[in-house]
Amino acid sequence: MIPKHQKEGFRVFLKDKRKKSYPKIFLEFLSLWREKGEIPLYYFKYLYRKDVTNVKDFLITKEASKIQRSRNLHKEEYLSIISNKLIFSLFCKKNNLPVPELISYNFGSSFYYEGKCYKVSNNRELTAFFKEVFNKTGKEKLFLKPFSLFGGRGACIIRKNKLEEDVKENASSIIENDCIHEDVLIQHDEVNKINPSCINTIRFETYIDDKKGIHVLDAFMRFGTGDNIVDNGHSGGIYVGVNMQEGRLKDVALEEIHFGGRDYFEHPTSNYPFKGFLIPYFNEARNLVIEATEFLPDRFIGWDIAITNNGPVIIEANEYPDLFMGDTSYGGYLKNPLFKEMLAEAG
Repeated sequence: MIPKHQKEGFRVFLKDKRKKSYPKIFLEFLSLWREKGEIPLYYFKYLYRKDVTNVKDFLITKEASKIQRSRNLHKEEYLSIISNKLIFSLFCKKNNLPVPELISYNFGSSFYYEGKCYKVSNNRELTAFFKEVFNKTGKEKLFLKPFSLFGGRGACIIRKNKLEEDVKENASSIIENDCIHEDVLIQHDEVNKINPSCINTIRFETYIDDKKGIHVLDAFMRFGTGDNIVDNGHSGGIYVGVNMQEGRLKDVALEEIHFGGRDYFEHPTSNYPFKGFLIPYFNEARNLVIEATEFLPDRFIGWDIAITNNGPVIIEANEYPDLFMGDTSYGGYLKNPLFKEMLAEAG
C-alpha cells in the first residue's frame, strides 16, 4: 500500500507547472534507473523540476540508506547517547557543551524533578506536578519532547499562564511517552524577524574521515511556519541552504513535496526575505559542532543548532539525519568530494 505522504507528493507533481516535459522526465527516469540500479521514485520528490539539470548529482535511496546504516560510520556506543534525548542532554552538560536547561523528565506516568519521583495518573496530578516545577524554578514555560523524537512529532509547550489548558490538550501524549522537559530558549532577535513562533535551527552535518579529521559537510537552516512550535520539514517546516563561506542564507527556501513542494523567497508568515540573511554567530555555531564531534566522535552526525542573543546552543544530535533536505539545499551532495569520500567509506 502506498503511504499517504507519497500519494500527496505525486498529486503535487502531476499539477506542478515547474516540471520538465514528460519525454524529458521519462528519459531521465530511465537513465537513472539504468545507471543507479534502483527504481528512482525519489525523482518525483524534486528532480523532475525544470531548474534541476544535474539529476545524477543527487543521492539515490540506497546511497542515503547506506550512509545512515553504515557500521563503518556509526558505533552503537555513540548512537545510544545520540538517540536518547535525556542521555544526550546529560552528556552535553557533563562536557560543558551548551544545551537547553534540563528541568525535569518523565518515564511514562513517573515524573522526576530534583531527585524526587511523582506518580501521575490524571490531568489534575499532572497539573499539580508542573505547577510545583513552575513555582520552584520561576520558569514561565517548558518545552517537552519524547526521548526518541523524530520529525518534531510529540513535542509540546506547557505554559504557566495556560497550564490547565495545555495539560488538557497534551496530557495523554505526555504520559504515554518518555519525555524531557527543557527550559524554552530565547531566540536571537535577528532570527525572530524571520519567524518568532518557534526555535529555528541550523542543521550541520559532520563527517570524520579515516585520519580522524572532522569536517562540516554542509548546513541548511530550518524555519517553522504559521503557529508551528517546531521547524522540522517533516512537520510542515521549510528549509534554505547556507553559503558556508559567508554564513548567509541562499535565495530560496524549499518545502517537502507532500506539503506542497513550494519555493519561498520570503517566509510565508512574516514575508521576511531569505536572500543574503546573515546568520548571527554562524562561525561560532560551526565551531561548536566541531567541538561537540570531538566529544562524541560518531563519523556522521546531523547537529541542530539554535542561535540565541548570547550565542549558539545545541538542540539535539541526529544519528540518522534525513539526507534529502541537505541534498536538495546543497544542489546535489555527490558534487561534494567529501561526501563522495564518506559514501565510499560507508562500505
